[in-house]
Amino acid sequence: QVQLVESGGGLVQPGGSLRLSCAASGSVFSIYAMGWYRQAPGKQRELVATISNGGTTNYADSVKGRFTISRDNAKNTVYLLMNSLKPEDTAVYYCNAPTGEDDYWGQGAQVTVSS
Repeated sequence: QVQLVESGGGLVQPGGSLRLSCAASGSVFSIYAMGWYRQAPGKQRELVATISNGGTTNYADSVKGRFTISRDNAKNTVYLLMNSLKPEDTAVYYCNAPTGEDDYWGQGAQVTVSS
């Protein structure tokens, strides 16, 4: 079993920056990758970024060049640095940790980019 606790959401003006954190606990050795998803009102949950245990990263086209996913192995924590934020980035952001048995999710962090 894995528990994920997110922090760092908030309200920011367009062009601003935020950094989300996701701390994993429990059976962390079973996690083979980490990722960030987001869900805006009335829309499906969509992939934002992923990072493998080997450090390979992937980004959605909509955030490429603006967002950076990284990890701190000593703290079992994954980060999402969001720069040049746009109103269309407004969503609830969820941390995801897939294992061989199931996908685990954080509680969600609200990110609001006001115009």
